[in-house]
Amino acid sequence: ITLPDEIAKKLENKRNKSRFIAIALEEKLQREEREKLNRLLLEGYRATSGEDAKVQADWEKAGIEEWD
Repeated sequence: ITLPDEIAKKLENKRNKSRFIAIALEEKLQREEREKLNRLLLEGYRATSGEDAKVQADWEKAGIEEWD
């Protein structure tokens, strides 16, 4: 792995550079995975929002009919 000089200089004072880099990469990968899952959830919510409104309207109608 090759690092830009400015990043390599920031790592000079770290005692265990390999461990530090491994932890940083793992955190970045986990963050990307969470962001991906959040995007997929949002897309799913948007795709089914019309269905949700229809189901809610059907339930409200059924509830009102039972009270009449």
